[in-house]
Amino acid sequence: MALVTKEKFLSKEWFYAYSLILVGTFIMAAGFVFFISPYKLAPGGVYGIAIVIHHLTIGMFDFLPDGFPIGLMALSMDIPLAIIGTKILGPRFGIKTVVGFLSTAFFVDLLEFFWGNKQFVENDPLLSSIFGGVLIGVGLGLVFRSRATSGGTDIVAMIIEKKTKLPLGQLMIYVDSAVVMITFIAFKDWNIPLYSLITIFVTGKAIDIVMQGASTKKAVFIISDKYDEIRDKIITDLKRGGTFIKGEGMYHNKDKNIIYSIVTRRELEILKSHIRKIDPNAFLTVLDARESIGEGFQPLEEE
Repeated sequence: MALVTKEKFLSKEWFYAYSLILVGTFIMAAGFVFFISPYKLAPGGVYGIAIVIHHLTIGMFDFLPDGFPIGLMALSMDIPLAIIGTKILGPRFGIKTVVGFLSTAFFVDLLEFFWGNKQFVENDPLLSSIFGGVLIGVGLGLVFRSRATSGGTDIVAMIIEKKTKLPLGQLMIYVDSAVVMITFIAFKDWNIPLYSLITIFVTGKAIDIVMQGASTKKAVFIISDKYDEIRDKIITDLKRGGTFIKGEGMYHNKDKNIIYSIVTRRELEILKSHIRKIDPNAFLTVLDARESIGEGFQPLEEE
């Protein structure tokens, strides 16, 4: 996890960061209240635990007939986890992370107060698990783009990582999986943890799209003796740049010019068609370019 980042108070960067946090946490809250909680799904994290506690306590206490509020329960876990994490891991949790989990709890309980526990999509847990995952992932992605963190059980995984040296990503999967299994123990219904796993998967994909964009860019490596003609096609027709990489063939030890370029999917098909015409023996490798930053693409600047 990145160390704390600070923006000058009331600067453009400050407003941008905190706007992302507030919008992101509201979107997350909508995902939990409208799609996830009504079906008792628990997609990992403190909110998964809070949703389980909320449903188990419905009707249990006269002073809270609708169960413990989800946001308040999550906050009661987030605050001590952040304190413990700061003591063990150092100053990794800045004010933006605190604002993040406070606003998430506020928006969740606010929406729950007005909406209740009704199903937004009635009798369709699959659709709800997918759309809930999308909203949570989009919201989390916006929070991450502000350079804040989600806190919660991520901190637990980080503490275990420090003590055991196990990979953080692997530990986060273990922690979230344990939360998912709690739903089966609590409700004795295998459908709930299975739908929860769908939500976790969709959430991860949505975070990737928000963080890296729904990229249609492809990275191409081209090995051909007619590299000059291929270069002209890329520069003149596709209006793209590229780089020659000097290489040596392993079989004949002959010098090679390898063309490296970034193109869109449509441009890739045009380029492949052209290469087939001028050099059917050319060798191409095509990779997904998750991010393309720099001249001709996304500017390389501080967001």
